Amino acid sequence: MKHTVHEVVLKNGARGLLIDVPGATVMSTQFHFRAGNRYVRKPDIDQTAHIMEHMAFGANAEFADSHAYEAEFTKNGAYHNAYTSDNSMVYISNCADFEWERILQLKQVAITKPRFNEEELKSEASNVRNELNGYLNSHTRLLWPKMQQALGEKTLTYPEAFKTIGNVTLKDIKEHYRRTHTADNMRFVVVGKMYRRRRKIIEMLESWQLPRGERLSLPVDDLHSSEPFLIRRKEASNITFGWSMVVPRRLSDSELDAMGAVNHILTGTMHSRIFGAARKAGLAYDLFSDTGYSEFSSSWDFGAQVNIDTVEQLFDIIVREIGAILRGEITEEEIELAKQYGLGRHQMGAQTVGQINSWYTGRYFFDGQVDNYDARPLAIGAVTKRRIVDTMREFIETNCWLLGGVGSGDKALMDRLQEKLATLFEQPSNT
Repeated sequence: MKHTVHEVVLKNGARGLLIDVPGATVMSTQFHFRAGNRYVRKPDIDQTAHIMEHMAFGANAEFADSHAYEAEFTKNGAYHNAYTSDNSMVYISNCADFEWERILQLKQVAITKPRFNEEELKSEASNVRNELNGYLNSHTRLLWPKMQQALGEKTLTYPEAFKTIGNVTLKDIKEHYRRTHTADNMRFVVVGKMYRRRRKIIEMLESWQLPRGERLSLPVDDLHSSEPFLIRRKEASNITFGWSMVVPRRLSDSELDAMGAVNHILTGTMHSRIFGAARKAGLAYDLFSDTGYSEFSSSWDFGAQVNIDTVEQLFDIIVREIGAILRGEITEEEIELAKQYGLGRHQMGAQTVGQINSWYTGRYFFDGQVDNYDARPLAIGAVTKRRIVDTMREFIETNCWLLGGVGSGDKALMDRLQEKLATLFEQPSNT
């Protein structure tokens, strides 16, 4: 969908994007605060942010409880939700164009005038307990927080976080809200029809009664390699593994594009080098690789659920194909096909107002950069073999990595898999 982006800085210190989609019949909003689990005052009340997020649409200055607020918010089909991550707390809504102003006013009262109370704390703490209990049955949810922790991130695993729920008091909720929900710590993206509305939206947002404060800094961790681990689940019939490599800096945009291309070549489709070969041989039903970044580091991750009796064969393929590209054994045709795939996915990623919102928030909420949607095809097309190989090699040469698993195998299996991966870090690469 064609759209135009305007960044605004409000008088109250908040910043955001107003994105005009002419003729849109929907308005989509996201409001972001650096207020996630990493900003909780102390580890033994880790779930404070999560519980507060659950209480976000409860009692406030105009509604007695969550039921009254929900009934009013959704009466014309509007949708709202919120989520908490390590760093972020984000409030989301989508509504029909004809009621955008009413919905924005309802968002205002929920975010700026909550009235946290003991009754809702008790019920939402119980809901969070149910949510995390469900996560304890998910091997993926067990695995990746443990991977983060073992690599040096100051975060809790879900079993550890679960134990802190009962420690959270109403005082903790209110303290976390006061410290994190300031105008200067707020970022927003509003997408929809802006004709003759932009000034009105700005006036409404500038009237939000949030105190001034500061944009909270992102946390810094001292990352390091660690020994492989296995979380034993004797009832599991397979193993869920994760392999993470880290470099102690944020990759550039061009490096991230290069890694996006190589991830597609390795695992992106059922004819990719690793996943395609594994699927053809019956070794893995699904497998992913992905590259992520924070302010101070970047990671290259692989993961899958695999049968115990085929996982070693899968790792042989992983080592073989990564090693080949490190040696420069990648064709221009493969790179061109990856670019074409990336271009197609990019164009398909802005078919709705909500998709446009998500595309811009992914970067803007992180570092305030307004990505140029129309420039992405040029950036994708600029990926080269040299950039791919050099960026991959930095992950290998940094030699900061971890292998972890959840399942019914044994530590000896993890050690054997570790030995296979270690050969990538021990042998020199030649172009």
